[in-house]
Amino acid sequence: MSDGRFVYRPGVLKISVITPSFNQADYIGRTIDSVRSQQGSFELEHIIVDGGSTDSTVDILKSCGDAVRWVSEPDKGQADALNKGAAMATGDVIGWVNSDDLYEGGALATVADVFESEPQTQWAYGKVRVVDAGGHQIRRSITWYKNLRMRRYRYRKLLAENWISQMGVFWRRSAGEQVGPFRTDLHYCMDYNYWLRLGARWDGRFINAYLASFRWYPLSKSGAGFRKQFREQLAVAAEQAGGRYRWAIFCQRLNCAKIVAAYRLMELLRPERTHG
Repeated sequence: MSDGRFVYRPGVLKISVITPSFNQADYIGRTIDSVRSQQGSFELEHIIVDGGSTDSTVDILKSCGDAVRWVSEPDKGQADALNKGAAMATGDVIGWVNSDDLYEGGALATVADVFESEPQTQWAYGKVRVVDAGGHQIRRSITWYKNLRMRRYRYRKLLAENWISQMGVFWRRSAGEQVGPFRTDLHYCMDYNYWLRLGARWDGRFINAYLASFRWYPLSKSGAGFRKQFREQLAVAAEQAGGRYRWAIFCQRLNCAKIVAAYRLMELLRPERTHG
C-alpha cells in the first residue's frame, strides 16, 4: 500500500488505535474501556505504548489480557511512543487516543464506514467534546467554534489556525508511511505538524459526528503548558509554510495571541476544578 491506494474490502477494514501513556493509572482504564466498547464491521487493534510508568498503569495493562497489545519501557517522549506504536500497527487505518481521553460510542464504526466507502480519503477528522477530570463536558464555546471551523477543509485555513482535535483524527497507514514519523523534537504540536504534512498531500475529510472526548484539567499536558504549546504551534505553521502563505501565518500569530489571552482570562475568572 505504499503508493497510498486502498483496495476496497467490505467489512474487513482494520483499525489500529495507538495510546501513548505515562503514569495515567487514574484515567487509562476508562480510555481502554472506551476503545474496547467499540462495535461494528471492522477489526480492531489497540496498542498501548507506556513510557515505563511507576504507578499502577502496568498492573492495569496486565489485567486486560489479549484486549490490548502493550509495551512498557522508557522512551523519548510522546512522539517516540507514537512512532513505536505506528511501527507495531497492522491496521489499514490508524487512530491516536491519549491515555486520559475517550472515544465516543460508535466512533470507530463511523470511521470504518468512511474509509471503506471512500477509497480516495487518506485522512479524516471529526468533532470532539472537551471534558474535565470527572468526565463533565466543559468549554462548550470552544467546541462550538472548532466545529464551525472544521466543516470546510482548506489547507490555508489549517495553517492559520489549528482547529483539529488530535483524538478525532484517523489516517490510512499507507498515508502515514508516506509522510513519515512524528517529529520527536516537538513536545506539544507533533500532532499539528502531522496534520499539516498530511494536508500538504491530501485534503482532510470532515466527519460530522462526535468521535471522542478530550480531557482537560489543570495538570494535563495541554492544561499546564498552553503558553508553550501555542508558541510551538506558531513555529510549526511557519516552518511548514516555508515562506509562503504569509497571510495565513500572520493570522496564525494573531490567533495564538488571542487564544493564550482567552485561556489566561478563563484561568482568572473560572479556574477549573478537578473532580474525583
